[in-house]
Amino acid sequence: MKAAIVEEFGKPIVVKDIPVPQPGYGEVLIKVIASGVCHTDLHVREGDWIVKPKLPIIPGHEGAGVIVKLGEGVTTLAVGDRVGHAWLHDSCGNCDYCLSGWETVCGKQNQTGFAANGCFAEYTVALAAYVGKIPETLSFSQAAPILCAGVTTYKALKETEAKPGQWVAILGACGGLGHVGCQYAAAMGLKVCAVDFGEDKREYALNTLGCQAFVDVKGKSAEQIVAGVKEACDGVGAHGSVILAPRPESYQQGVDMLRPMGFAVGIALPPGSFPVDIFTMILHRKTIRGSIVGTRKDLNDCLTIAGSGKVKCTVAERKLEEINEVLHEMEQGKIKGRCVLRIAADP
Repeated sequence: MKAAIVEEFGKPIVVKDIPVPQPGYGEVLIKVIASGVCHTDLHVREGDWIVKPKLPIIPGHEGAGVIVKLGEGVTTLAVGDRVGHAWLHDSCGNCDYCLSGWETVCGKQNQTGFAANGCFAEYTVALAAYVGKIPETLSFSQAAPILCAGVTTYKALKETEAKPGQWVAILGACGGLGHVGCQYAAAMGLKVCAVDFGEDKREYALNTLGCQAFVDVKGKSAEQIVAGVKEACDGVGAHGSVILAPRPESYQQGVDMLRPMGFAVGIALPPGSFPVDIFTMILHRKTIRGSIVGTRKDLNDCLTIAGSGKVKCTVAERKLEEINEVLHEMEQGKIKGRCVLRIAADP
């Protein structure tokens, strides 16, 4: 099969032919039809996180495709099923976190495209218990971004504890994660204040994504950004914020723009730290949380929502051989929505 492989950190990904993997006990072999490209894949290539993948590795954790072979012991899936191979490759299944439905923080988990070979290939092997089921109404190209960008923002929105009719501010609203997050928020009955860089994104946020307000951060101080969000959100502030912009200052702003009793939920992983006004945090009873992807239940729930037509990804299809060009464009901030690698034609 053809696969894109990180062989050396900081070097271009190599596309070459390697043997097709075979599924073991409890595993399935998936023919990948489309695979989304996430910012994490750039970090895998560069090896610039504290924790690094073991090389060589096939990146990619938004693989949408069809099961073509079952490993021994698989009884819950069948050849021909439409499935997605997402970030959570597997977990121990026995710790307190796994037993209570929080397998995403299991200390013995493995991640697709990071600790286990991923989806930038014609075929990928996944554990049957960890794949997402793609509705017939959802195309493979549309399903791919849901497998990470979708489930990650859907879970983060739940973590804000905002209720229907309340305000959430999404920092980085028009990017790969943000543009689906805005739509999940709408599906959940939330009002969205989109926060992003550049007036050119205003129409996209308000008319395409259906947000109720837009705050442009370009040329503005932190105080002006926070004031703009507070003014948009009833003059008081957001009930919750979802921080997708990979800058430490976005975290401070995400906390400052909350009204009392608000929840700031962090997803982006910039290096460094950010200051917190302890006095205001205590007196206003604000909560700061991190959120990492979503559970298997979250994954299937958000695929169902997308399959109902309430979420439509802005997708640009590219070829597997263009992966390095795609990652370069991602570094330059030139990608609107999500790039999806078209690996094979729809069956």
